[in-house]
Amino acid sequence: MERFLDWWKKEDRRATLLKALLLALVPLLCCVAYCAAQGRWIWEVYLPSSQWNDELFYYKQVEGILSHGYPQGYFGFNESHALKLSFAAWSPVLVFPWVIWGLLFGWNLASPVLCNIFLLSLACFLYVWLVRPSWRQLGMVALLFGLYNNFARYMLSGMPEAICFAMVILFYGAAVNYLRRRKNYKLVVLFAMSCTMTLMRPYLILFLLLPCWLWIWGSRRGRWLRGLGSAAILGATLGLYGAINHYLGAEYITPLFYTDWIQAFFRQGVLGGLRFTFEKLLTKGSEYMAYAKQGLRTVNTTGAVYAGYLLCLFALAVQCAGDWAAYRRSGGGLDRSFGEDLDRSTGKGLDRCSGKGLDRSSGGDFDRHPGVDLDRSTGKGLDRSSGEDFDRSSGGRLDRHPGVGDSPQGAAAGWAVARAHLAFCFLTMLPALLLMYKTIEGSRHLLTFMAALIFLIPLAEKGAWRRTACVAACLGAAFAYLYIYRAADPYDYQVAYMQEERRASLEEWERVFDESLVLDREDVPNYRNVVIWVQNDVIEDVPVYTAWQLLYMLPEGFGINCCTREYVLEHVGSLRSRYLCGPVGGEIERLCEENGYRQLYTDGEMALYEIY
Repeated sequence: MERFLDWWKKEDRRATLLKALLLALVPLLCCVAYCAAQGRWIWEVYLPSSQWNDELFYYKQVEGILSHGYPQGYFGFNESHALKLSFAAWSPVLVFPWVIWGLLFGWNLASPVLCNIFLLSLACFLYVWLVRPSWRQLGMVALLFGLYNNFARYMLSGMPEAICFAMVILFYGAAVNYLRRRKNYKLVVLFAMSCTMTLMRPYLILFLLLPCWLWIWGSRRGRWLRGLGSAAILGATLGLYGAINHYLGAEYITPLFYTDWIQAFFRQGVLGGLRFTFEKLLTKGSEYMAYAKQGLRTVNTTGAVYAGYLLCLFALAVQCAGDWAAYRRSGGGLDRSFGEDLDRSTGKGLDRCSGKGLDRSSGGDFDRHPGVDLDRSTGKGLDRSSGEDFDRSSGGRLDRHPGVGDSPQGAAAGWAVARAHLAFCFLTMLPALLLMYKTIEGSRHLLTFMAALIFLIPLAEKGAWRRTACVAACLGAAFAYLYIYRAADPYDYQVAYMQEERRASLEEWERVFDESLVLDREDVPNYRNVVIWVQNDVIEDVPVYTAWQLLYMLPEGFGINCCTREYVLEHVGSLRSRYLCGPVGGEIERLCEENGYRQLYTDGEMALYEIY
């Protein structure tokens, strides 16, 4: 108990707890404010009223995992399915926090939203506990969080972006904490988090490079071995993601990633591949800038994200330039390898634990064996193997408070490294986006990087407050303009709320599904437990879309296969799935009747058929 009280009294932890609780409230307050601005209450959020159909797949897959271990019918596209089990095109690792939430609290239509808010609140709480920002820094983070409307929008949805946001916030909080006071277990946590993030989305492997770099350069000895170990971790993580994608992912309607620029190297040689890649970067870069300009001038969600990303990159560049200037002024920087500040130009520095000077150029008063810096006059020194101060006169450890990295200079060094790494991620992700994604579809992948930036930009020393305040103010104004003032597209920014008409339809279809659909428990997963969702049909030359939101009411365990109209028309006589849902009154309905499909129910807008 005494040890706990001593720990609690150190570093004013009561103030830290208060800051953590206050920042943890910000996600909930932002969600309440977002709903209030649209004239609704937060408890009115209702996923089946949403226009984002990805939410349906995520929700029903988690439901199948919780009810049966995995969905008993195939999720896929145009009747594709995974080689193993029954998941859709995206890595199932992406939704593991929702699975844990469902195991603890149950799973219903409100669960994704509640879990998203909880995850962001927990991430904010732990961020403060790990980073220990000042009140001024905390205020800047809270302000930028509120102005970056994408936080609230994705928390109030069934999309896993909020999970990614929470992961990167925790990752950089843990990284700053490690850089303040290096412990091996903290580095292990960083590796575990970044590996998990990579398995969620492959481009997040950029975050895995930070713990690899910290491990390799953490000490002068054994760098080659640690380099090989880092390469092995990178290779194993990529290999595991490849296996998950190959065996557990269903083929999507279009490629998830475009690799034509890689194939060009094999078809056209090195020079031809470089030329193709450069030309594609120029072409897609021009498209990117065109969207960014539209985002600044008109209501264009994709363009707003692209413009915001460039502004965030500029803000990072300003802060990193300030960090570099401070590093240059320090006369060589900080040597953290053995836990002291070292001026590399002279080989001398300051051991903050004892306040004594260190002179590595002469070896001075230090006993080097066995890895311990020892002041023979007092019997005290630094045990480099554990990173703790050792008092040989008493046989015990010395309290390192406030610690080697807990000084303002040590904290600033940690912030600078984290910001430099995020800047590297920004610069690397941009060409990757241009080369591997459609310009119209890739903007969502940039939101996670922008979320991380909000928690790093405000961290600065007292001498850099004016610059930091200027950067934060400009960034906040840009967020307010792009994501609040220009957030007028209802498809992207209108939260799904309860609609009585939709609720009545769902209750009716829930009854129909429960009475008509029978879950086959033999040889699962199988197509007998699959419902085809026909995207649309053409009626009197007008496209009519299926009310896919009604499929939220499918019994637990059923799979959903999203099929295009063209696929169904071509394969109408040889469909493998047992059930089909499509619009009423078009070509699909006529062909279903001609092929003898039994109509189980129709509400005049959507019909349910049993194929066999």
